[in-house]
Amino acid sequence: MARKTSTTKPSKKAGIALTHIGASGEARMVDVSDKPATERLAVAEGRVVMTKATLDLIVSGNAKKGDVLGTARIAGIMAAKRTSELIPLCHPLALSKVIVDIAPDAKLPGCVVRASVKVTGPTGVEMEALTAVSVACLTIYDMIKAVERGVRIEGIYLVEKLGGKSGHYRA
Repeated sequence: MARKTSTTKPSKKAGIALTHIGASGEARMVDVSDKPATERLAVAEGRVVMTKATLDLIVSGNAKKGDVLGTARIAGIMAAKRTSELIPLCHPLALSKVIVDIAPDAKLPGCVVRASVKVTGPTGVEMEALTAVSVACLTIYDMIKAVERGVRIEGIYLVEKLGGKSGHYRA
């Protein structure tokens, strides 16, 4: 059976067209060349949920693979800087600041991972913040999976963004 190719315009949700979809429905990189360079900030967060015993192992610094939180923090920063290599339609950006904070939380039990990314440019850094959190969470999982296979990564979301045409957003 031949596959039907659509030549219709992309669907609009609430009157707004998806910016990464062209008139023929093809994926495309958004042209930001006419947009002014402004200061932009994005904050994202996620959680890594585990048993109390595994969290205690991380906090005590006795994980077999080494410093779990330090390694995850560096992995998150590196990931933010390489987002355009991982997400096909993201623009490469010269980030001016990336902070990845990881807080052990006995109530989860687990770790809360938060990334804050800043740039002065024509496009936002939401994807960089989300990528930083995702990779930091995955790194925590990788470093403790031999101790506990049931670790869960949960709730990765955009907490806040500032700057650009759409203005301030806070979840």
